[in-house]
Amino acid sequence: MQDEPRPDELIKAVADFLRDQIAPQISGHAAFKLRVGINALDLVTRQLTLADPSDAAELASLQGLLGADGSLLELNGVLSERIAAGTMDLSTPGLQDHLWRTTLAKLAVDQPNYASYRRELEQK
Repeated sequence: MQDEPRPDELIKAVADFLRDQIAPQISGHAAFKLRVGINALDLVTRQLTLADPSDAAELASLQGLLGADGSLLELNGVLSERIAAGTMDLSTPGLQDHLWRTTLAKLAVDQPNYASYRRELEQK
């Protein structure tokens, strides 16, 4: 067992410190660079907290959809090949739902403030 705080907590603390204490004191191009750095730290925090559960859900979905075992990378390759070959398309039971859930999970990490993503969450 690792000691606290966890890596995601440390990264979030640094991002919050930079955002709340340092950013208000900086302007111009340096402020822009600082915001880019803060956004990168926020992204890493989301990756650390959300990627494993979403990857596990995606893998389980792919296994059910394809009826096969393998790694996430391997099964995504199989899915891509089947779509490219035309043996699977949006009429394939479960495919559209899988693609939509996977897209939403990726947006939760990469672009959680994306307007269409937020709107979709509000509708559910």
